[in-house]
Amino acid sequence: MSMIALNLVVLRAREPERLAHFYAGLGLRFEEEQHGAGPRHHACDLGGAVLEIYPLEEDADTTTGTRIGFTVDHVEDVVRQVETTAILTPPRVTRWGKRAVLLDPEGHRVELVERAC
Repeated sequence: MSMIALNLVVLRAREPERLAHFYAGLGLRFEEEQHGAGPRHHACDLGGAVLEIYPLEEDADTTTGTRIGFTVDHVEDVVRQVETTAILTPPRVTRWGKRAVLLDPEGHRVELVERAC
């Protein structure tokens, strides 16, 4: 059986800098990149996968249906430190561990799960 691993997630944003700032609040560190004549965008290496934030071009589809999840050390701390547009599910214990779901500034659902001790 061959191994498969996620290596790239691309989000499109009307305000890419604001979105990068939101994810920086989670602890992600972005670098600005440009591939050839393509648009300048933000990229973050997540240790085997890359999260990229591209500007939303007028004729492109939005990515707001995308749900993205992160494992964090302390859910409550992260929820307090990020500027979210909405908390859809406040921090609570679930069968997956302590979990919260937020909306980022562009409307993507962001799931945070606390790292098991």
